[in-house]
Amino acid sequence: MQVYATLVEAINALRAKGYNRDFNLRQDCIECSQSGAQLSAADFEITETYHFDGSTDVDDEVVLYAIESKTGLKGILVNAFGIYSDSASDELIAKIRFRK
Repeated sequence: MQVYATLVEAINALRAKGYNRDFNLRQDCIECSQSGAQLSAADFEITETYHFDGSTDVDDEVVLYAIESKTGLKGILVNAFGIYSDSASDELIAKIRFRK
């Protein structure tokens, strides 16, 4: 798997691979910011994961997920980890299966 120095670099590389949707975690679903569609976490698969540690700023501690829906929607999901992670987001992420 490719290693990226910055979150922006990783996002740009995923966009070039066709991950052109932005997804956001909601209380009980994943929402596409472009269309407003709300889908179950069970409808997605995580295809790639990148961790970025905020060595100088804990606000920079994030995980970037490349995800794909059963219907073929491909996009990215950014989630905090560490002290800024919330349990509801972690529980929803746990429901998404990883591609083997």
